[in-house]
Amino acid sequence: MPDSADNLTENTLNSELIYDGRIVHLYKETVRLPNAQTATREVIRHNGAVAIVAFDADDQLLLVRQYRQAVRRALLEIPAGTLEPGEAPFDCAVRELQEETGYKPGQLLPLGGIYTAPGYTSEFIHLFLATALSESRLAQDADEFIELLRVPLPEALRLIASGEIADGKSVSGILLAQARRTAV
Repeated sequence: MPDSADNLTENTLNSELIYDGRIVHLYKETVRLPNAQTATREVIRHNGAVAIVAFDADDQLLLVRQYRQAVRRALLEIPAGTLEPGEAPFDCAVRELQEETGYKPGQLLPLGGIYTAPGYTSEFIHLFLATALSESRLAQDADEFIELLRVPLPEALRLIASGEIADGKSVSGILLAQARRTAV
């Protein structure tokens, strides 16, 4: 299949910073469309993030339950966190797993990654599979309140199918980890 990306490219004519936050940076951009017309885009620039599918020594998947203000409810998710400026995804994954679960991975393998919502944000989440865990707690962020749960992979797949796990990075990460584990 030939690549037709050049025929779809929008060229940025103007970019105005509307909001400069700690995590997100909102821009209003004017673009030239492939048909030479112009349009306005609202774009959130984001440093990116990591998410970790972690299995303990009993082959239980580590999940966290955390309240998410944007959706106004607690969600069941895989451990995750935002990249600090200049931080390598691997280092961030190790740090976030320790902060959110109290475990450090003995083995950390990349699973790929996902764009969370490319229609309006640049956020890319690097996904990892963590195994051979050892206890190693780092302090949680002061504004994070997290409950740690352990579930077998078949139960996590049931929770995805029932909609109890509805977070995109968690669904993607768990399914990619399942595919990796069954391919080996």
